[in-house]
Amino acid sequence: MPVIPMDPVTLAIDAGAAKAAGAQVGAEYQSRRPYPYGCFDDFLPEEVLEHVLQEIRTLPEAETMFDRPQEKLKSSYLPERLPPYTRNLFYVLNSRPFVRFLEEMTGINGLIPDPYFAGGGVHVVANGGHLDIHADFNHNAKLNLERRLNILIYLNKDWKKEYGGSFEIWNTDMTKQVDSFVPVFNRMCCFNTGSDTWHGNPETVNHPDGEPRMSLALYYYTATWDYTRKSHTTLFKPRPGTQDQIDRQVKRADRLQEILPPVIFRKVIGRLQRLGF
Repeated sequence: MPVIPMDPVTLAIDAGAAKAAGAQVGAEYQSRRPYPYGCFDDFLPEEVLEHVLQEIRTLPEAETMFDRPQEKLKSSYLPERLPPYTRNLFYVLNSRPFVRFLEEMTGINGLIPDPYFAGGGVHVVANGGHLDIHADFNHNAKLNLERRLNILIYLNKDWKKEYGGSFEIWNTDMTKQVDSFVPVFNRMCCFNTGSDTWHGNPETVNHPDGEPRMSLALYYYTATWDYTRKSHTTLFKPRPGTQDQIDRQVKRADRLQEILPPVIFRKVIGRLQRLGF
């Protein structure tokens, strides 16, 4: 029985049942430490994700692709450029019935889905790739919203722990891994986001047949941002006792933001980042 009752043909969600499912897991989710997070197997009807896998066997050119020490061989694909069934699934996961499930689960009222899917979509990490432990950007500047919640739904058939790419939760002072989840097919991992909600998939993807690690990623916001807050981009943290590297590009940008007037900083930072600063 899937967590989210959904018609595999129309993708319609039973709103009442979705709300009840969120309420059923809310207390456990909200009590998790160091910050609220959850993991749900058999999240959607299996036929839904089977259809998605068939559609995305061939993907368009990626909008973004990362190949640097902190984000290696990771690419993403916006829903609007994907085949119709997969595209519509993303739209349904931004709809009121699914948002009500999320609100009941998290206890966060007024969650707002992102119609632009900034940073979201289908994520692919190729063999040899990884995503180091990090905290996500906290401010959607286009919508002036505060980021509050991440949803990851995995698409990897018969994936084993030794293939790498497990999703990890770390404590707030980055001294200890708290939890880890193998990214198996139809597993959903979700968590509240903040400036110290450290997470990632830092272990290198190493599938014996060269298969990539794939997931659906969606982010949700609230209208709680105000001028007293300081926005930041993705913040990476090296794991203790590893060869993880400090993100020197972000450290340089933070230093510039401290010493330059805001108007000048906004004018130069984009240009500098395009040059690899």
